Amino acid sequence: MKKLSKAYFHPSAAYTIKPKQVAGYITLDKRPEVGDVVFGEIIRVGQHGTLENVSGRIHSTHIGSKALFVFGNRYAPDYYEAFIPESMPQQCDLLARSGLIGFVKTKNALIKDPTRIKVLGYGVDGQGNVINTRRFPLINPKETAKKKNRAKLVLVVGTAMNAGKSMAAGACVWSLASMGHGVRGSKLTGTASLQDILRMNDAGAEYYNDFTHLGYPSTYMLSEEEVLDVFNKIDLKFANNSKNFWVVEFADGILQRETAMLLAHPDVKSRIHRLIFAAQDAFGVVGGIRVLKEKYDLVPDAISGVCSSSPLHIRELKEFTDIPVFNSAAPDLNELSRILV
Repeated sequence: MKKLSKAYFHPSAAYTIKPKQVAGYITLDKRPEVGDVVFGEIIRVGQHGTLENVSGRIHSTHIGSKALFVFGNRYAPDYYEAFIPESMPQQCDLLARSGLIGFVKTKNALIKDPTRIKVLGYGVDGQGNVINTRRFPLINPKETAKKKNRAKLVLVVGTAMNAGKSMAAGACVWSLASMGHGVRGSKLTGTASLQDILRMNDAGAEYYNDFTHLGYPSTYMLSEEEVLDVFNKIDLKFANNSKNFWVVEFADGILQRETAMLLAHPDVKSRIHRLIFAAQDAFGVVGGIRVLKEKYDLVPDAISGVCSSSPLHIRELKEFTDIPVFNSAAPDLNELSRILV
């Protein structure tokens, strides 16, 4: 076993791991699994020149910067589709600034090649066991069955990544907290990014969490059972008070694999109090409304996202739907109280 360098980064993909749990690192011929932690060194700075740590600080990185990294898959149309390697690699790609690593299969042509990581070895505990983030969940609900009356779920979905879902979720959290309601905020699918849920906390969420609190560095390619387990465990732990609201974001678009699994599942659909749909433009809203109805038998209660900031997009929308639109960049408390409560 080799000791870690004194100066290294501890990124947010390893959120459930405490520094004292990592005794060192070893070279081992073991097939990587989702959540396996490795110690590595940046040997080429590409698309991601920063790392987000477990406190949310954004570190600048350089060639030679060392950090813990976590194996996982990523689905990001604006960045990469990437997967865990089938064997322990000598080098791999940085998939997100949260410290997620794997091999890029496809990338958006508008972005740079990924930052390259030299894998020095698996992170291990004092007994030499490989550390996996999934072995250290921070959420362990006592209940196994849900009460009939639960916190009201405000679910935010959208056309794709960067449709404005996080901004819409933040606006919902802010308005509900401003009205005096207890609010919890969660992001249940996607890639580790502490900034997304910190925004919910900034907006007024008393408790905020995502799948990383259960040890998953990302949710891409998890089984339906695993994704539903993430939803149910966070629901059981943080949404059991009927006086509260639970604002939830599903990452990426409504056709994305894991989001589609959840939207189609009766356990999720039956929990929805209000459904918010986010899109970049009016045309995306029109198509999204149709997909929600035809594929999931769902109708949004409101429209928001990037398009909601543009009076022209809103004018176009009024020709096709009378679903209310709220501006998530400049939310109106009276308007949102009518929509959400």
